[in-house]
Amino acid sequence: MKLLRYFIAILMTGAATVSVAQDTVDVDALIRQAEKAAYYAGDDGRSDARMMIVDSQGRKQLRQFTILRKDVDDNGDQKMMVFFSRPTDVKDTVFRVEKHAAVNQDDDRWLYLPALDLVKRISAGDKRTSFVGSHFFYEDVSGRAVSQDNFTLVDETAQRYILKALPKAPDSVEFAYYVVEIDKATSLPVLINFYRADDTNYRRVESVKVEEVQGYPTVLRSKVSDLVSGGYTLMEFRGSQYNIGLPDDVFSERSLRSPPVQWIK
Repeated sequence: MKLLRYFIAILMTGAATVSVAQDTVDVDALIRQAEKAAYYAGDDGRSDARMMIVDSQGRKQLRQFTILRKDVDDNGDQKMMVFFSRPTDVKDTVFRVEKHAAVNQDDDRWLYLPALDLVKRISAGDKRTSFVGSHFFYEDVSGRAVSQDNFTLVDETAQRYILKALPKAPDSVEFAYYVVEIDKATSLPVLINFYRADDTNYRRVESVKVEEVQGYPTVLRSKVSDLVSGGYTLMEFRGSQYNIGLPDDVFSERSLRSPPVQWIK
């Protein structure tokens, strides 16, 4: 579903219009539509997810969890909860996010660790570190702020728009730039390649399988690859639903220790 669409696409912000093949493309409108398609399908949603982590030696780890998401504003603030159920070493772990659309406001992220009965706040400086041992980052899960990058349309094919993104605060991220490809038919970002300053392509986020669910193009399988080590994480989504009427209290701090069972079973 669109909840983790950053496992498959990084949120983008507008830039100026450019001309490609004599057709004027409004990059700002293009980016906003991609953001809407990737992160704001319906008013809320849920999905069951399975994650397979494969390291550089081919060793595998599995994770299973349920994702709940509710929009506060369309293309704006958003709430998210991720409830882990398997394996036993991560069971009952909960990831909570309050996503903010404001330019100068960082998203709020917390991780509940049941073994310690501890709620750990994820600092802004840790947003691009590993999410529960996978190749996804915390920021991949909750979404990169739409205001943090400048975009330029660099190419266009019959099926895709191709844009280059430069971070406005380069010291806050590990990449120099990334190139994102947006599918024209669905408006979904379907491929993102990250580069270092020497143009080394070291990381990739891609949509592997997309289908329509309740009228919304939905990513059912996504993959993040470490192109240096050869490791990768594959994410599969099942039972995706939209507009299910999630109440606000599902996303409260109380749900960290007392999960809303009726919504995650």
